[in-house]
Amino acid sequence: MVKMTMTEDAKNAIMKYDNKAAAEIAKKAVAEGADLVDLIENGYSAGMTEVGALFEAKKLYLPHVMAAAATMNAAMEILEPEIAKKGAGVGTGLGTVVICSIEGDIHSIGKDIVAIMLKVAGFNVKNIGRDVPLDTIVQACQDNNAVAVGTSALMTSTMVGQKTFEEKMKKAGLKGKCLTNVGGAPVTQQWADEIGADLYTENASDAAAKFAAAFEK
Repeated sequence: MVKMTMTEDAKNAIMKYDNKAAAEIAKKAVAEGADLVDLIENGYSAGMTEVGALFEAKKLYLPHVMAAAATMNAAMEILEPEIAKKGAGVGTGLGTVVICSIEGDIHSIGKDIVAIMLKVAGFNVKNIGRDVPLDTIVQACQDNNAVAVGTSALMTSTMVGQKTFEEKMKKAGLKGKCLTNVGGAPVTQQWADEIGADLYTENASDAAAKFAAAFEK
């Protein structure tokens, strides 16, 4: 676990759009050998979730979300390579997973850390970006013979696309062949059940554990 003050500082850096502070906290965490995934999920990502909620409530606007994302990126530039090192030499024998943020959703942090964790777990990950059209996601699953696909949504206004995506996967004949996973701040197990998604994952650690369990040989 990361010291509570460090996670709180990370969250506050996001809320204050303080790129310098976010980066300094990340460097300190690396130097101290802290749990970087915990810091991301309970610190930086918690801040992004709060920013997203304030945006939904119209208390913040798109420039604020963009500024918070830039602050998150300042930290992730330091943390991602450190986490990726843990996956050095790990095979990709568990198959290919397509990861993206759903159409209309400009955030990328959550799915980026999930992508790293899945690589560490032994998957070949195709991270196809953010605000990805639904048909493009389906095509990516077909082109890469994906065993699973994960879509992330930060806002309730974009998570409805996950339902449409499930319908498109059925129409393409991919349901049952390619496991579908949904995640993101407003997403719940109830939502996953309602739309017919195969998996709901709460965070990057949860995703790595559930994906690995689903494809253990």
